[in-house]
This record gives sequence, structure tokens and C-alpha cells, in this order.
Amino acid sequence: MTSNKPLTIRLNAADNVVVARVDLLPGTEAAGVACNQTIPAGHKIATAPIAAGSAVRKYNQIIGFATGDIAPGDHVHVHNVAMRDFERDYAYCEEAAPTDYVAEAATFEGYKRSNGRVGTRNYIGILTSVNCSATVARYIADAVKKEDLADYPNVDGVVAMVHGTGCGMADTGEGYANLQRTLWGYARHPNFAGIIMVGLGCEVNQIDFLLEAYGIERGPLFRTMTIQDSGGTRRSVERGAALIREMLPEANKARRETVSACNLTLALQCGGSDAYSGITANPSLGAAVDQLVRHGGTGILSETPEIYGAEHLLTRRAVSREVGEKLIDRIRWWEAYTKRNGGEMNNNPSPGNKDGGLTTILEKSLGAAAKGGTTNLCGVYQYAEPVTEKGFVFMDSPGYDPCSITGQVASGANIVCFTTGRGSVYGCKPSPSLKLATNTAMFDRMDEDMDINCGVVVDAGKSIQDVGVGIFNRLLEVASGDPTKSEQFGFGDDEFVPWQIGAVM
Repeated sequence: MTSNKPLTIRLNAADNVVVARVDLLPGTEAAGVACNQTIPAGHKIATAPIAAGSAVRKYNQIIGFATGDIAPGDHVHVHNVAMRDFERDYAYCEEAAPTDYVAEAATFEGYKRSNGRVGTRNYIGILTSVNCSATVARYIADAVKKEDLADYPNVDGVVAMVHGTGCGMADTGEGYANLQRTLWGYARHPNFAGIIMVGLGCEVNQIDFLLEAYGIERGPLFRTMTIQDSGGTRRSVERGAALIREMLPEANKARRETVSACNLTLALQCGGSDAYSGITANPSLGAAVDQLVRHGGTGILSETPEIYGAEHLLTRRAVSREVGEKLIDRIRWWEAYTKRNGGEMNNNPSPGNKDGGLTTILEKSLGAAAKGGTTNLCGVYQYAEPVTEKGFVFMDSPGYDPCSITGQVASGANIVCFTTGRGSVYGCKPSPSLKLATNTAMFDRMDEDMDINCGVVVDAGKSIQDVGVGIFNRLLEVASGDPTKSEQFGFGDDEFVPWQIGAVM
């Protein structure tokens, strides 16, 4: 039986490349040209002559420049395309428009906290001030066994958030500020009913300094301790476990209540991307973000190196020039940061991204930015800085997924959506993470890890808008307590990765 589906995908009439939907053999007629080489699925085919030095266009945007003459039917990829600087028109605020809010917001079942924030989960967390207390923190979590939690059905678990820094670092500057904002963000996160912070005692990142800097007060549901003051490993574990057992009855009093979707803050993430990311999952997630914003909620786009080359699409939607310029300031910071570390912005895409058909960071960024939907850019934030604006916002971060999501959760994200084409297996505590597959083949192969198949946009002709509505509805179910695939596996204990900047001394 022959399929009537087209062999290629054209994303814009002005493009000079199309994307192969399936593997194409030499001589295959597709998009009005005959393929000159084997073209793997997801890779690009030239549909017109592209002279050396001329722009290669996809999404009606520049994704790179031909390093030699490219003939119609040629495979267009890293062997004949390179990145170079070119002028971009930031057109600040030109496309900002009033948001079409719904008359009555959707609802979910969440945990109302005393400070007015709303959680989607109800954990007790153990935060470490330094790597030196990581093992003790894990031992404390292990000491509170499943049988201890059996009498507290409203508590989702006890999780140790450990990391690899906190000492051997300067006590001022960007790296120190990042770590302190991250720890503060987790300490006040609405998905935690209670927190114990565990230090060694002599580290640079002193617990008391953090509490003083951010006005955090100790109380029944926020306790601190150091291994040195507690008398060593065994006594620290015993003390920490006792503190958690004291918290459990109070944490168990939390009950889900019906709340507005305006209380959802969604972390937007992509990892293990492929050429379908910008065609299916990312724009579908963008459509879900548009829905969330219309219902009064918040979507946080991040991974600054992965919007590089697409930032001009975001500045046009900025609510003010100040917001747009904040984004460009972060772009300039990254250009300087990579240069002084002997790198370049185009060292991303990764090998897996390239195997999936992505050629340059410009191409990857144009697809990645689609996760942000189409509404106004309402704010730009530093890594782990509290997000205070509703709507679509941007938080600066690396493209490294666990590090980026750690910052988003610290900024307030109480739920995560993670699109993937190659098949990233990722989960997050305390915020549940949904994984969106970009293509049906990978979804079927990894169905135990993937929550939603966005490949239906290409394979079954589903509209981006319809898939976006499905994602939005699933977000409400997960926010109400329905577990994601990664939660069923128990992911999330090892994905806490604060962004470390600066010398290790």
C-alpha cells in the first residue's frame, strides 16, 4: 500500500531547503528536485541553487551560509554549511500585542501554601550547602524509610538535593550569587512542605550567610544543621532523620484544593533535539504556553545559547524596550563568556543533534524558541532569580538541561515540559516533568519514558493547536497529582545541578 504523505516538509515558501520526512535514496523526486545523495530523515535538501557564501534559509530565517556551491537536490548539512555573524533587526516591541485572556480560567488541584503560592507536589526536601554534606544528606533521606512514610499519604516523599559546589569558590561574584539564589529558590519552593538544610560547617557557602542575605527564618518546617556541630556522620544522620519525622505530621496536613491555572509556572525545556523538534513538539508546546498565558499562568523559556540567532524574534514581542534589551545583554554576556573560555556559541548543536539533522546553533535556536509560543515577552531574569511577572518570560541559563531546569525550578516553576527528539530520559524533583516526543518512531521505541507524542503533527496530520490543547489539558492533570512517566520511574534525585561559574580554588 502506497502512502500519500509527502516525502518532505516545507516550513516556509521563502525557504531554499526542505526537510526529508523519511530516508530518501539518490534519484528520489522530492519537492520538485531529484536527490543527489542519500538524505536521512530529518535532514535538509536544497530546492534551489545556493551559491557559496549565500544564506541557507529555513523557517524563512537564516540558519547558516553555504561554504561552497550547493545544487538543487544536494544534502544540506555540516559538510557544506557554516555559521557566521550577520546583522539582526531586534525591532523592539514591534510585535507586542494585547493578550486575549479567557473569561474564566481553568483549574487544577494544588497545595495552597501560607505565603500564597501553590504547589503541585508535597515533598520534604534536604538541601545541602556544600558537596561535603551530600552523602550525609542522602543518608538522612534513606533513613526515613518507606514504612515511615506509610502513615503520611499526603507526603510525596523525602528528597535530598545534593550538588558539587559550595566551597573552593569565591564568596562574592556570579557563581556565588547563582548558588545562593538557587538554594533560596528551592528553600521557598511551593512543592516543598518542609526543608532541612545540611552543611559541613566550615564551607565558603555558610548557611547563616544565606539566611541573612535572603531573610529566611528557621521554624518547624525549615531547620538547619551542620555535620561538625552535630558530632559527625552518624549523629548528623540520626538528628536529620528525627527532624524529618517531626515535620511529617504537619506536612501531611496539606490537602489539594481547587485553584486557578494562573498558579501554574511552567519550565520550558528541550534536550536531545532533532530536526522535528522545531516542526512538531516545540511549536505544540508553544501553543500550550499560549493557552497557559491566556489562563493567567506563566511559561519560562531558558537556555540562552539555544535561542542564539533567534533572539530577534523574542525582542519583537517584548512588552518594553527595557525587557528586550535585558535579553540582548544576556546574549552579549554569553558571547564574552564563551570567548574568554576558548569556546564559541556554535559548539552547540551536539553530535546527537547533528545526527538528527540540525546543522547550526541558528537552526536549533529557531526551533527551540518556538517553545515560547506567540504571546508577549513580559520579563527577563537572571539564573534562579524569582519570576514575578505573569505570562511568557525568559530566564538566563546554559543549554545543559539539568542545570537549566534547576534554575527554572528555583525561579518558581512548579511543573516542567521537556521536548526531545533523540529520547532524553529526565525527571525532576520537586516539580513533575512531562516529556514530549518530537517523532512517532522514538515515541514508540521509548513509550515507557515519553508522556506525549507530538509526532502526530507530521504522521497523522494533527494541528499544532490541537496538540497544544492536549498538552495544556495534560498539564492540569499532572499538576493535580497524576504522575508523569519519569515520576513512575522515580527520576529526580540526581538532577539538581546549580550553574557553577568562576574559578574552583
